[in-house]
Amino acid sequence: MLDKLKSLRKELHQFPEVSGNESQTAERIKAFISQNSRPTQILEGLGGNGLAVVYEISSDGPVIAIRCELDALPIPEKNEFAHRSKNQGISHKCGHDGHMAIVAGLALWVAEPHFKKGTIVLLFQPAEETGQGAAQILADTRFQALNIEYIFALHNIPGYPLHSVLVPKKGFSAEVLSFALHLKGKESHASEPAKGINPAHCMAEVIQRFDALNINYPENPNYKILTPIYMHMGEKSYGISPALGELHYTVRTWRPETMETLRKEIENICYHISKSNSIMYSLDWFEHFPASLNDAQGVTLVTEVAHKNGFNVIEKSVPFSFGEDFGWFSKNYRATMFGVGAGENVPALHHADYDFPDALISTGIEMFKSVIKEILKE
Repeated sequence: MLDKLKSLRKELHQFPEVSGNESQTAERIKAFISQNSRPTQILEGLGGNGLAVVYEISSDGPVIAIRCELDALPIPEKNEFAHRSKNQGISHKCGHDGHMAIVAGLALWVAEPHFKKGTIVLLFQPAEETGQGAAQILADTRFQALNIEYIFALHNIPGYPLHSVLVPKKGFSAEVLSFALHLKGKESHASEPAKGINPAHCMAEVIQRFDALNINYPENPNYKILTPIYMHMGEKSYGISPALGELHYTVRTWRPETMETLRKEIENICYHISKSNSIMYSLDWFEHFPASLNDAQGVTLVTEVAHKNGFNVIEKSVPFSFGEDFGWFSKNYRATMFGVGAGENVPALHHADYDFPDALISTGIEMFKSVIKEILKE
C-alpha cells in the first residue's frame, strides 16, 4: 500500500495547481479512490474543486471527517529530482501532496469492514492557501447535510524531529488578516510640493504608528504582529510630487477578539493620520484565516493515540504563527489539528527546495486510523 501512496504523492507533486484551479488534482484523487475503494458517495465541486468521499457504515453513530488540502503554491520548483513539478512556476511547497496521499491512504483502509456504526468523510479541500476554501465548503448545503460532528487534520512541520506529533493545546494556528491602505492626495510640481498633497509623510507616520502596536512575545495572550508586505508611491518621474500611495500589511494574533481590537486600532490610526494630513484614504481587508482553535477533547485524544503508537509527543504552549484556514471548521465543529515533525534539518515550508518526506505517509495514516477507531469503537 505504501508504495502505491508514494507513487500517488509524486504524481500529485508533478502536476500542482494553485488555489482555485485544482480541477485536475481533484480528478486524480477521485480516480485513485474509485479504483481502490468503494465509497457510499463522492460529493464533487465543494467550495470550488473540493471532494468529500463519504463512507456511511450506518445512519446512526458519530460522523467524523478527516481533511486535507488540494492546492499548491506559485513557487518555481528548485529541486531536480525525477518527480519535480511539470507546471512552470507552481509547486507543492507546503506538503499538500503528502497530506492528500495520507488521506487517500485512509480510503484503502476504510474500504475494509472495521466498524458497525458511524460515518467517515474524507475531505479534500481546495484553496487553503488563500483562506477561502474552507469557508466556501461550509457554505455548501451538501456538506452541511453530512452533519459532521468531529473533524481532524494534520500539517507537516519542518524543524521538528521526524514522526514527532506536535500538539498545540491552545490552538493550532494564528488568526491572520491582511489589509491594504490606499492614499489619495494631490499632485504638484516637484519644485512646489506645498501646492500638492504628497502621501509620503502620511505613509511614514502610519508605519511608525503600526510598528508601535506590535507585541512580539508569543507567550503573551495579546500577541500581535503587523508585518509590512508591500508599498508603492508615485513613479520615477522626478518633476512630479505624487498624489497616490499604498501600504499592504499582514497582521496576526492568537485570538479572534484580539484581532477585532487590533482592526479597530488600525482603522482609528488611518482615520486620524489621514485627517491631519488632509489626504483621502480607504482600507481593504482580505485573506482572512481564522484562528484554528482546537477542541479540548480532540487534543486529549490526539495525545493519547500518539503515545499508544509510540510517537514522540511535543506539547506546544502557543499556536503556530502562520495562517491555516482550518480555523473556519473550528467555528462550526469539534475541530482538532495537529502537527507531524518533518525532520530537523530540512527546508522550511514555502521554500523553493522543500519536498514532503514520504516517511510521514505511514505516520499520518496511523494517527488518523487510531483517532477514527477511538471515536467509532463500540
